[in-house]
Amino acid sequence: MTMLAGVTLTYNEAAHVADCVDTLRFCDSIVVFDSFSSDDTAKLATEAGARVIQHQFTDYASQRNAALQAMDGVADWVLFVDADERVTPELAAEVRRVIDQPGYAAWQIPRHNYIFGKLTQGAGWYPDYQTRLLRIGKAHYDPDRPVHETAVLDGKLGSTEHPFIHYNYRDPAHFAEKQRRYSAYDAQILYDQGMQPRLRQLISMPLRQFWWRFVTLKGYRDGLHGLHLSALMAWYELRKYRLLHRLWAKNQTGRG
Repeated sequence: MTMLAGVTLTYNEAAHVADCVDTLRFCDSIVVFDSFSSDDTAKLATEAGARVIQHQFTDYASQRNAALQAMDGVADWVLFVDADERVTPELAAEVRRVIDQPGYAAWQIPRHNYIFGKLTQGAGWYPDYQTRLLRIGKAHYDPDRPVHETAVLDGKLGSTEHPFIHYNYRDPAHFAEKQRRYSAYDAQILYDQGMQPRLRQLISMPLRQFWWRFVTLKGYRDGLHGLHLSALMAWYELRKYRLLHRLWAKNQTGRG
């Protein structure tokens, strides 16, 4: 029998962890891979029936790779599910079916994203494929991509039909908190790659981001909600390039 482990990475996810664990009961084992939460995440996960492993967080790719290593010898496959995601019965049945297909190293799973409480179908939030079902020994996450993880595979990549349910950003404040973090990460990556900013990018890149989200990725299908999200993403694209400009300015000052 092919053994499947459901793994959830957590840090202070007391509001979500029990409900997430409850949707993983179709797995042969359930593990909450916790980054030393300061709330009741570990306690609630244990009470829900999960095994809790504490591991210090450095970045997302490293944390997922550490979880894969911890499951080596325990399971054949790992299904990563974030605490604010849920596995539907239809997706659970499909996962159990596809892990028995030969030749696959991983499967990507689409997501139904609920942003500010609304199912969001445009602006890049659907299908929003996430490579989260990985065969141990045949897949890992690229350590050079600490955020927006990319899987490195020794085998085929499949795509499931059924999606995760993702209770994404609760409200604009939650959105702003995460996007500030992501834009800082992305600016650092561009800096490390040697990309020097140009002043015109402070205008061109946010405009390009808005057009891409609202027109190319059909954010207009979500009406004012899609317009709002596209504008917000353009704002954080501007922030990313402003941060990149500051990194280079600081570097030049340091050299001087």
